[in-house]
Amino acid sequence: MEIKNKDYCIWYDTSTQTITCQGSFRLSKMEDYTPIVELLNDVALAQPNKITLDLRQLDFLNSSGINILSKFVIKIRQQKNIQIAVKGTQAIIWQEKSLKNLQRLMPSLELQLE
Repeated sequence: MEIKNKDYCIWYDTSTQTITCQGSFRLSKMEDYTPIVELLNDVALAQPNKITLDLRQLDFLNSSGINILSKFVIKIRQQKNIQIAVKGTQAIIWQEKSLKNLQRLMPSLELQLE
């Protein structure tokens, strides 16, 4: 599964159970996030035992993007049988604060900040 446009790319690698996000999620309306939400929902429905969400190359995430990632983490938390790890980097300013908020939504979330 892959979604690619001029601003961002997101894909799911089934062999590593990793969702990778690159670029900038600066979409103007929530409706514009629909393909991304569908990819995230498809991964959740597949119920892998562990999902890694790799955001180290995601340079920008607006409030709507934070909202969709938060809803995804809540969906995973509700399933109870899926572990989640989030990879981020301290080199991108928004990640440290925002990714810690994801951990508040799901205390068992494994947060890896480089």
